[in-house]
Parts: sequence; C-alpha cells; structure tokens
Amino acid sequence: QVHLVESGGGLVQTGGSLRLSCAASGRIFRLDAMAWYRQAPGVQRELVARISPEGRTYVATSVNGRFTISLDNAKNTVYLQMNSLKAEDTAIYRCNADVAESRWDPGTTYWGRGSQVTVSS
Repeated sequence: QVHLVESGGGLVQTGGSLRLSCAASGRIFRLDAMAWYRQAPGVQRELVARISPEGRTYVATSVNGRFTISLDNAKNTVYLQMNSLKAEDTAIYRCNADVAESRWDPGTTYWGRGSQVTVSS
C-alpha cells in the first residue's frame, strides 16, 4: 500500500504565496509521475501540474507563470509553489502519484486526501 500525505494548505490573501508538499510512502519500487489536481464547488476537476522523475513538467494554462512544480526524488516528495494567488485559485488541492510497488507491477494511481487552499479577496 502507498500513502500520500499533503501539507502546506491554508488561508492566504490575494497576491500572496503558498507552498504545498506531498510525500509518498509505503511500497514504492518505482515512482512514474506525481501531480497536483484541484476542484472547487461547481467546477470540473482540473489538472494543475504534473512532473516526471526525469524532470519533465506540465503546467495548466490557468496557472502558468504563477505556479511551479518540483520533485525531490530522494524523498518521493512533490512540491507546488504558488505565487500571485487569486481568488479563483481557491479550491481543494489533491496530490496524485503513479507508483509501481514491484518490478512486475505495471503501476497504480494513488491519491492524497486533499488540502484546502483559500485565497481571500
């Protein structure tokens, strides 16, 4: 079993910054990718950013230029640095990881429990 533990969420004012962390632990033979999703009431779930162990990244156009994703391979921890925050960034942010638990495992997607980010306006 693999567990994802998120931290860093909270309340911040418009224009401020926040850094989210997500650490993966458990049976991890190979980590193929980690990502951040977000969802607000009445809004479709959105892929915010994704990163591979090789450092290849994807960032959604809605946050491009303001958010940066990074990965510490040694700690199996992904970070999301959020700058110039806006009210529309308010959402539950959930960590995602694609993990192989053995050399014969093709890979399974795991999710964190979510962390609330609220941007005051």
